[in-house]
Amino acid sequence: MIEVMKSKIHRVRVTQAELNYVGSITIDEDLMEEADIIANEKVQIVNNNNGARLETYVIPGKRGSGTICLNGAAARLVQVGDIVIIISYAHMEREEAKSHRPRLVFPDDNNKLIR
Repeated sequence: MIEVMKSKIHRVRVTQAELNYVGSITIDEDLMEEADIIANEKVQIVNNNNGARLETYVIPGKRGSGTICLNGAAARLVQVGDIVIIISYAHMEREEAKSHRPRLVFPDDNNKLIR
């Protein structure tokens, strides 16, 4: 088994950072669905503004809201307005991984899906 990128939400803008919350990242359900990410799934967050990388789990945000909110300790690693990449991974056999095509989501500047 190897770990490969399953999906990526590329360059979304942080809309909130809530320090006094039990950790996670809140993501607009439209973006979650498009990226094939489910509630409680582990994701990696990469902050383009400061280079921080962290892992957390996902909680659904209001559909169509554009919400990207880092909660708990992760709120210390971002500022509202920072640009982040959200990456999910999957374990698969090497042969399956060779033909795997990750879901790539490129939202607009307001974290909305581009159709």
